[in-house]
Amino acid sequence: MSLVLIPAFASAQDVRLTPETPSRSITLGNGQELVIERNQDTSNRLENEFTKTSRPCPPFCISRISAAPGVETVGELEVVDFLEATVSGGSGLLVDSRMPEWFAKGTIPGAVNVPFATLEANNPYRDEILKALGASGTAGAWDFSDAKELLLFCNGPWCDQAPRAVRNLVAAGYPTAKIKYYRGGMQVWMLLGLTVSQPS
Repeated sequence: MSLVLIPAFASAQDVRLTPETPSRSITLGNGQELVIERNQDTSNRLENEFTKTSRPCPPFCISRISAAPGVETVGELEVVDFLEATVSGGSGLLVDSRMPEWFAKGTIPGAVNVPFATLEANNPYRDEILKALGASGTAGAWDFSDAKELLLFCNGPWCDQAPRAVRNLVAAGYPTAKIKYYRGGMQVWMLLGLTVSQPS
């Protein structure tokens, strides 16, 4: 009996999002086409700052699963659902709350950059940002009835930027029902080999 070794090559979409779904195509309200899929190279390894397992705490402490009471924490498939159902329809934003230099290294497709520090109460431009998110009125008398639904993320479970942004939004009066938190962030997104886009 002879043994024949056949190389294992990944055929089209062997690395799928779910057993039923190889990838998801989404058209945003501005006409931008997104394809969310996983890296098909089954030998791929992360080789950047997201490979670190230990970081000094503080500031890189493990975040709680909940960013704030009443704010839903979601996973990767819910992020894709949010892009498809909410961002594409123009009623929501996927918010990368990291600083611009991290955003420039790559982000989840369809995300906009609103750095966490810009949502702090002492930022003189914070009110303009809230208005850009759909709030009307002024500090102390905000009306969030037309505000966008938001899904915020940062670098991952050891990053507190998205939780801080969420807490600042809630402190300003933003309704928790209109905020979601993706705790996995870029580290887990990349660990799963999901599509990363380079901002233009």
